[in-house]
Amino acid sequence: MRAVLRVVNRVLIGLVGLVLLVIGGSVLAVGLGLDPPSWWIHGSRHDVLLSDAERTRWRDDGWWWPVVIAVLAVLVLLALWWLTSVLRRHRLAEVLVDTGDGEGALLRGRALEGVLASEATGLEGVQRARVHLTGRRRTPETRVRLRLEPHVDPGTALNELTTQALGHARNSAGLASLPTEVRLRGVKHGAERVS
Repeated sequence: MRAVLRVVNRVLIGLVGLVLLVIGGSVLAVGLGLDPPSWWIHGSRHDVLLSDAERTRWRDDGWWWPVVIAVLAVLVLLALWWLTSVLRRHRLAEVLVDTGDGEGALLRGRALEGVLASEATGLEGVQRARVHLTGRRRTPETRVRLRLEPHVDPGTALNELTTQALGHARNSAGLASLPTEVRLRGVKHGAERVS
């Protein structure tokens, strides 16, 4: 669902930007003296955006105001949906742990994040680790960001993270799988002096 929202977000921003760029560029071009095509809304640089006749053309028709209100209501609802999807926290608050008795227990997401981050930071050559839980209560996913010391092999660090920290978290929470996105970044350091 998050990937769909990301695509919708980018498409909406792109379309709004493109429409504003085309309209603004055309108004600027007409204002600078360029001759517009005959079908364009502006005829010359002294033309107004909407004349009195255009503004009041359908005001007396019975269908005009319901259509305007319906279109604006749909646009407001779409804008509110888009805003809440962008502002919503995508962090998982709790993980459902299978206790084997049919009941289950809830594990706080922040607690699991903290344990994963501290265990990942304890790995050799990892300076700092950040962990975020996403997904659903029964099928959590993690996003891990590691800052590695300059001497560490990224493949080794990734293997240790997978077998140790993520393996322990998966086993302790009783999860069949724990899909993880890992981003590795090296720590900036100065040049070493060679003598």
